[in-house]
Amino acid sequence: MTTPCKIASWNVNSIKVRHEQLTTWLQSAAPDIVAIQETKTPDDSFPQDAWQQLGYHAYYHGQKSYNGVAILSKTKLEKVTTHILDYADTQARTMSAVFNNTLVVNLYVPNGSSTDSDKFIYKLEFLTALEQYLAQQLKTYEQIVVLGDFNIAPANIDVHDPETWHNSVLTCPEIRAKLDAILKLGFIDSFRAIQPDDTAFSWWDYRQAAFRRNMGLRIDLVLASTALFAKCTQAFIDKDPRKNERPSDHTPVLAEFSE
Repeated sequence: MTTPCKIASWNVNSIKVRHEQLTTWLQSAAPDIVAIQETKTPDDSFPQDAWQQLGYHAYYHGQKSYNGVAILSKTKLEKVTTHILDYADTQARTMSAVFNNTLVVNLYVPNGSSTDSDKFIYKLEFLTALEQYLAQQLKTYEQIVVLGDFNIAPANIDVHDPETWHNSVLTCPEIRAKLDAILKLGFIDSFRAIQPDDTAFSWWDYRQAAFRRNMGLRIDLVLASTALFAKCTQAFIDKDPRKNERPSDHTPVLAEFSE
């Protein structure tokens, strides 16, 4: 089976605002597939022609002002599906597609707002439905990559100040347990497996000069099924786009696989 050589995820926090930044990054990083979150644009406004000029097929599922996911791929994808989770949800947060027998799952997991809010319950329900979906897909696909903005920092090493972030919606035990349950299905956090001791982040708040002070969290993940991870050669975070003027608060995360 063949696999993507380089696959990436980037929460761009508005495809309209970050259009030129994404274009520049695609030309330099040249991922085979990139999963995008928070496009924040309805489908009829998605700039698909721009990506075709760069040699990418564009697949997108958006809504006005909020959420939105997309996949750009150098190879035409099959079985492109949106609203993949089996529960009532009208928000544009999920998309899957098949690339040469590899299932690619793009996610924008809800933030959760606060642990005493209805949005937190929604986040828990989303993650429960995701676990059920992936358990089912593993019966069909050996090779699955699940990537996107998980809004979960898996462990304290992924948080610049664990004490300050203790019991937040991104770090609390209930949320980490949901991620652990997904990993136990047969998935591996590619970055942490390849870089076991690296304190690196993928998101920094716009406030308090957080990026300059490296006050970040690693909440953007590339999870690979066991069979796919066996082909993983690299996993890393590209901080350079976060240095742009008017950047996204997230930066791309990537994993590379052998053929």
